[in-house]
Amino acid sequence: MALPSGTSIYDLDAFLRGLDAIFDAHQGATHADPYLLSSLVEAERLHDEGAQLSILNELMGFYRSQSRHDDATATGSRALTLADQMGIKGTDAHATTLINAATALRAASRYDDALDLYRQALATSEAAMSPTDRRLAALHNNLSILFSEMGDQPQAAAELAAALAILEASSGDPTRDVEIATTCTNLALVCFSLGRDADAAEHVERSLAIYQQGGHENDAHYASALAGHAEACFRMGRTGDAVVMYRAALGIIAECYGTDNDYYAVTAANLAEAEDAAQSTPDTPPRAVGRTRVPRDSDDAARPAGPPIKGLTLAREYWETHGRPMLEKYPHHRGRIAVGLVGHGSECYGFDDEASRDHDFGPGFCLWLTPGDHAEIGAELQADYDALPREFRGVRARVETTRARGAGRRVGVFEIGDFYEQITGYREAPAADRVHEWLLLEEATLAAATNGMVFVDPFGAFGAVRGGFLRMPRDVVLALVSRRLGMIAQAGQYNVPRMLARGDGEAVWLAVSEFTRAVASVVFLLNGPASAGYLPYYKWQFAALRKLSGRMASRLPGVSGDLSEVLCLASAACFGRAAPARARLEELIEQICRQIVVELQARGLSQSDETFLERQRPFVEAHIDDEWLKSL
Repeated sequence: MALPSGTSIYDLDAFLRGLDAIFDAHQGATHADPYLLSSLVEAERLHDEGAQLSILNELMGFYRSQSRHDDATATGSRALTLADQMGIKGTDAHATTLINAATALRAASRYDDALDLYRQALATSEAAMSPTDRRLAALHNNLSILFSEMGDQPQAAAELAAALAILEASSGDPTRDVEIATTCTNLALVCFSLGRDADAAEHVERSLAIYQQGGHENDAHYASALAGHAEACFRMGRTGDAVVMYRAALGIIAECYGTDNDYYAVTAANLAEAEDAAQSTPDTPPRAVGRTRVPRDSDDAARPAGPPIKGLTLAREYWETHGRPMLEKYPHHRGRIAVGLVGHGSECYGFDDEASRDHDFGPGFCLWLTPGDHAEIGAELQADYDALPREFRGVRARVETTRARGAGRRVGVFEIGDFYEQITGYREAPAADRVHEWLLLEEATLAAATNGMVFVDPFGAFGAVRGGFLRMPRDVVLALVSRRLGMIAQAGQYNVPRMLARGDGEAVWLAVSEFTRAVASVVFLLNGPASAGYLPYYKWQFAALRKLSGRMASRLPGVSGDLSEVLCLASAACFGRAAPARARLEELIEQICRQIVVELQARGLSQSDETFLERQRPFVEAHIDDEWLKSL
């Protein structure tokens, strides 16, 4: 690639040698971050875009290993922007960047965004690479992990089978190939989840044989392989083997990546569960794994506490551990039962933390049944659900408030229509031509109906109803956008300056609040409910707005920061009588409105440059087809 005039070439080989030396010395947790950032600054100084892109890809992987998901996704966005500027679309380098950015998004649980980038990467890779290129196998492996996390286990198995075929065709010695071993381990786990235990056992044995012969224990990635193999052994009842492997994996993770990350916390939790199971079956003999050394004091060492487990993660693990086996009692119905966690509660939005645990939090999940299945087995299944262990992974039983009991309960067995009627008042989404009914549904209500995560939905009945609530008719979206533009203009552009001039601080405060809510709503509506979901109720509006603004290709990404500054300035402007704060508040309001106008124009909703948003409403409403909505 030709360098711009006047540039120097960054020594990328020296950079990679330095990075390897850091990880070889097991100093990655403390030394890699400053090394990567200083190297990036130097590459930027030399205007070496190729080196910048390479460093950004390394930085993405490092942040992901440290569970710094916001940093990883932001770096991915920066790398993709740079790749576009370089004009390298369709090349190996572009495909690699797409894969790394997608993997960062997957680790941050932004599954739809990750799937979009993975699919772009697959199309690019298949066009640019040989059919036996191992990078294609790695991409299929990544897709398998994504589909598994999304609850689509059959597709996860298909992706792993594709990866295994590529690896076998390209391997010089399949009996010692660690990538084949890793893929076999992953395939075994997916086979277990599909009830194909015999296939799973075959994959486990093949994987173990490769590890024992290949001498791969000095590779930092060996920890992932060990942990995956430990999980497979645990599911086969070989708890002694699982304990040995988990301990070895935990030692490698701590040495290479430190202990302050999701990787360590999850592995430590799995080890604890395996140790408990091994104690209950003391006759299961542990078996050594290759030449892996387990530190002598590991048996007695205190296990560091990981970060609090998120509610959605807790629900999913509780389902996998206790819920999935429970459904074996219902062989004729389990292929029709959807499972997940959706509805009210901070954990359903992914915003829960330690403070969230004092009420309506704990192990639990939802099982959604069709009317016929609910009538047939609903009561029995609820009784089985109620009999599950009340505590899990160190998290105490749910402490439920009055409103989360009885008809308002948030977990357990539900008939699909009853579940949605409880949240929205509708058993299914209104028809597209029932626009007046859509207008009766508040955005916060729709957010609660479509948040959370669906772990499995083999029959698709639940997803069909859930998807209906996400498909707000375009005319309704535009009508709401128009309403919000009116409120932004009235509260922010018109009344904030007037109330400031009158010295009525309380009125200004209320106007700023209305302005903020309307702007946040517009951001979600213009990003599209099917992609962004809906603005939740006031408590989580800013958290949701920040999350949406951090997404790759998000519309109006700068508004979140401007709104935050608006609220910070409001106190001084409203009650402090500070002239600079008042001037800056009015300036920010106009700045936000200009961004909205640019977005309306980019979406083809307006041709006007008018920044007083009340005057933008006719342009937006001109795109509404429904005569009743036009008449409002």
